[in-house]
Amino acid sequence: MGRIDDRLHDLGYVLPPQLSPPPGIVLPFQFVRVVGDRAWASGHGPQAPDGSIAQPLGKVGDTVSEQQAYEAARLTALSMLGSLQRALGDLDRITAWTRVFGMVNAIPGFSRQPNVINGFSDLILDVFGPEVGAHSRSAVGMADLPFQIPVEVEAELEIAR
Repeated sequence: MGRIDDRLHDLGYVLPPQLSPPPGIVLPFQFVRVVGDRAWASGHGPQAPDGSIAQPLGKVGDTVSEQQAYEAARLTALSMLGSLQRALGDLDRITAWTRVFGMVNAIPGFSRQPNVINGFSDLILDVFGPEVGAHSRSAVGMADLPFQIPVEVEAELEIAR
């Protein structure tokens, strides 16, 4: 096990398997695209330990509380780390989290998207530390997200070849 795997274990985190999309849904893209020393992680949502889409579903500020959405953002980070592990073979290859784009499925007037996406950022910083885990970030509200997930996040990373 590598340093990041050890850290995940120490924190009690388990990475989920590849997403099992709902019946009839085809996802014809790579969850992680690697080109040279860059990796782009496609939009990820919260996953349950079995690889399915995690509950609760719906809009933040309505059927999903801000705290539930924060936890969904943490699950989204674990989902993305699982995809990165499968694509890179070793999470220790990540040398920098450069950019994170967080989307929140929110009701009109909800303006605490940064607090929700902090769930993602907090987990990444806990796992990778302030040097590698530091990232630029946007957190925006959306009228809807696929499958009614409350949070979706995409990222760009620098990796060792």
